[in-house]
Amino acid sequence: MTAEPVSPDLVVAAPVLTVSGAVHAYGGKPALRGVDLVLRPGEIYALLGPNGAGKTTLIRAICGRIRPDQGVVLVKGLDPTRVAGARSGLGLVPQEIALYPNLTVAENIQTFAALADVPRAGLAAAVTRALELTRTLDRAHVPIKHLSGGYKRRANIAAAIVHQPSLLILDEPTVGVDLDAREAVDAVIRGLRDVGVAVLMTTHDLDQADALADRVGFLSEGRLVLEGEPHALIAEAFGERMEVQVHLGHEIDAADEARLIAEGLERTSRSTVWARLEADGYAAAGRLGRRLREAGLTPREIRVREPSLAHLFTLVADRKLAA
Repeated sequence: MTAEPVSPDLVVAAPVLTVSGAVHAYGGKPALRGVDLVLRPGEIYALLGPNGAGKTTLIRAICGRIRPDQGVVLVKGLDPTRVAGARSGLGLVPQEIALYPNLTVAENIQTFAALADVPRAGLAAAVTRALELTRTLDRAHVPIKHLSGGYKRRANIAAAIVHQPSLLILDEPTVGVDLDAREAVDAVIRGLRDVGVAVLMTTHDLDQADALADRVGFLSEGRLVLEGEPHALIAEAFGERMEVQVHLGHEIDAADEARLIAEGLERTSRSTVWARLEADGYAAAGRLGRRLREAGLTPREIRVREPSLAHLFTLVADRKLAA
């Protein structure tokens, strides 16, 4: 009997990264408590969580800098603490710019290529590829110290991918850059995913994670408490509820603040924006606007939008939601 060919759509790529039951402690204080994580080629995974949740420890274990007390970490099936080939299969972009400021972009990439043992015969092609993938070719001969923050971020990524790793780890890839620069970095990350690179990123920018990630994972006190596709997780947690945002035109006094709180609104990260979740968002927004105006508090505008990862993050952080 001749076996039928398997459809390409049914073939699942082997994991680039496998973390199974990872446990680690520092001086008896748990940092990881049984973390499981699988990442496949061409996937962007955003690792979220407050400071101290265990993100840095997990990244160090993946990079082979520490060996978990229990559990397994494999990069393309190899233990990065034991096999140098596993470590060569990943690239790390730290939060701080890790480049030589007096060297040009191209010189930096050449230097990191040599450190990664890129063969001399393929060096020029590897550098050009890294420049093209990170959209820094037009700045190849500019010293790092003369670049904008966004270009520095992209050059940092170029240095980390010149040896063509299968796994790229990004630690807060857009911290300290403006919106235009963030969008440019996001485009680079999507481009890397499209050529098959698995991307694991840590970020406090929940809007970025929502826009970029195929999957997100929430770490809390060393446990991966929630994981999945962002929009599916949001839909499961909030159903038909919408966020109603009240945008004020000026700072308010204590009496106005009390009025907003009485309406069930909570202050957001911006002092002049207050919000709450409503099942009938648009109708509720109209009623809310009328009540606030009758109370002498006229909003600059009221917006209605779908809940975001920020709302989900709040539920996880407050331990109101878990897998």
